[in-house]
Amino acid sequence: LVVRREADGLRRYVHLGTGNYNPKTAKLYTALSLFTAREEITSEVADLFNTLTGFSRSPTFNSLLVAPFNLHSGMQALIQRETRNAKAGKPARIIAKTNSLIEKETIDNLYAASQAGVKIDLIVRGICGLVPGVKGLSENITVRSILGRYLEHSRIYYFENGDKEADLYIGSADWMPRNFFRRIECVFPIQDPDLRKEILEDIIACYLEDTTAKFLQPNGAYKLKPRPKGDSPVSSQIRFMEKAEAERTRNQSLLDSETAKA
Repeated sequence: LVVRREADGLRRYVHLGTGNYNPKTAKLYTALSLFTAREEITSEVADLFNTLTGFSRSPTFNSLLVAPFNLHSGMQALIQRETRNAKAGKPARIIAKTNSLIEKETIDNLYAASQAGVKIDLIVRGICGLVPGVKGLSENITVRSILGRYLEHSRIYYFENGDKEADLYIGSADWMPRNFFRRIECVFPIQDPDLRKEILEDIIACYLEDTTAKFLQPNGAYKLKPRPKGDSPVSSQIRFMEKAEAERTRNQSLLDSETAKA
């Protein structure tokens, strides 16, 4: 959180991320982050820091989901809303990318959502306490794990929200008791249309198309899904590396052009 004195007064800027400020892990982990001056977010981050430093004892969060305050209850409410929407015949879908899923109430609510007809795609890199593909319990849930050159570290949460605009969050928290109840964690909404499009169409879509993903079976085994003959393999990490390199080359070209003009 940075507070800057500008011509029209003080303005807050916030950097929020799914990773941490570590130069070693930055070379090994995938992560997402947001730099914003949106008042509805920066004001709540300021409240969070005031809580941590003892200047405030009862923070109220409307935009942010923050552990151990409202993250767990907020996530359960979002899952349960999808369940109600499915029962009402409205569009309902959940996509969650996380490192681990072992929190019991979250798993129970995902089971209930599946039984109501919610399509649920879980991208869980590590431990998963949910059993997918069980008739009458979790047949609408798939769980895939993606391992590659980089450690998958970003957490992304998508809730379709019926006929309204979908809710899209990213943040630092896994679906584990320690993240919900024993740590300070922050999950935040992505509101900018361009950023939402990039995350949904470029990032999440690529994860769901990844042919290197292994799918969790009802018996606990992980298996690759057979690829149709002739289809080219898809690796989300290779795509992201290629995109980053293309952007680096483009930015360097622009910089060189501006330097030449100067």
